[in-house]
Amino acid sequence: MPSRRAAIAMTDAELHGFLQEERIVTIASIGPNGRPHLMPLWYVADGAVISGWTFAKSQKVKNLERTPQATLQVEAGDAYHELRGAMLECDVEIVRDIAKVAEIGTAVTRRYTGASGDEVPEMVRLQAPKRVGLVFRPTRVASWDHRKLGGGY
Repeated sequence: MPSRRAAIAMTDAELHGFLQEERIVTIASIGPNGRPHLMPLWYVADGAVISGWTFAKSQKVKNLERTPQATLQVEAGDAYHELRGAMLECDVEIVRDIAKVAEIGTAVTRRYTGASGDEVPEMVRLQAPKRVGLVFRPTRVASWDHRKLGGGY
């Protein structure tokens, strides 16, 4: 009997499309007390590589400085037969180069605001010195798309 897990897994193309279409990733890093620290983040995806930017002094950055690994989750759907998602265990690069931070910030800002033109880079340029870029490179991915079950459980 084939595995139901395998039956609902997304292909790479499905996963990449899903990550492009969804809007919020939840990041789990390990807090100073050893417990998971969960926070949402706006992001851009390049295949399964997720990038975002955040304030350099944030707790998630402090956690990632200590342990540059995180687990990410992106999910969608309300009813069981609609549920889709991906869990990505990642190695994390903290980007501190201001030009690269601004590049990530510009991509994220354009994605979420729909803005274009010179005003976005100027706004980002002013914020970039206080921020870092985060690049999440998956080492393991688990995905699910319950729509593949055809309404059966």
